[in-house]
Amino acid sequence: MRAQLTSDASAYRELVFPFLQRDPVRNLIILTSVQEHADNPRSEHEPAYFVSVYDDAVAGAAIQAPGRLIYLGALQPKYAEIVADAFFEAVPDAPGVAGDRVVADRFADRWCARRGCRATEVRAARLHKLDTLTPLPADGQPRLMTAADVELIAAWGATGFGQEIGGDYLDWSRLHLRERRLWLWTVDDEPVSMVAHHLPVFGVCRVGPVYTPPEHRRQGYAGALTSHVSAEIRSAGNQACLYTNLADPTSNSIYQQVGYRPVADFVEVEFSA
Repeated sequence: MRAQLTSDASAYRELVFPFLQRDPVRNLIILTSVQEHADNPRSEHEPAYFVSVYDDAVAGAAIQAPGRLIYLGALQPKYAEIVADAFFEAVPDAPGVAGDRVVADRFADRWCARRGCRATEVRAARLHKLDTLTPLPADGQPRLMTAADVELIAAWGATGFGQEIGGDYLDWSRLHLRERRLWLWTVDDEPVSMVAHHLPVFGVCRVGPVYTPPEHRRQGYAGALTSHVSAEIRSAGNQACLYTNLADPTSNSIYQQVGYRPVADFVEVEFSA
């Protein structure tokens, strides 16, 4: 058993993708991130780092983008410590770790023993995969966003869901317009809710962000629109998945009504002195 670290995204993609593609839903974030780094090489002062685990053959993968949490994905618990050691040599000041709770906890224990720090869980999320789709009704109807919606979506991002996307909200809105991957629920032609989705990666589309302004909540709009977007994803021949915040039982309940079933729980853990 050994772990190998590299900053060559293209070489890493060739090495680990055959393994990761066996379960593209659980490994979607790593697949997406590596693909982006390989297709769009950056000249960052701090490189991204990629770790592969070998146990006869490739058996695990983990990544760290500059300034971001180390992401373990669906790494098995038995590999947590050797992956922690591999990253520690390259990025000893990494701000934290994210992944399956059991693996992240083992990783954090190893990391903090070496660095002399504390680990604090700051967020917990649940990965869901669409099973049997159930359309949900609501007053109104869905439509793709248009150029006239760009500034509205950017404003919603600035006030409502910006933490999920980061960066420039107007650019983000324009990108989703160009790629036709943001839908609105409208009532009497007024947008009252939105659901975006990512482009498919190895036959999997991740739904999100989902946002409804406070004044339009509790009317069923987000559930109805999520079921519509999920149907669109499936009709294109892709699987649909999404993440929910475990601190928000309402959203978890809505997505289960749509037909999403839990796959795994993930946590974010931050390191501090």
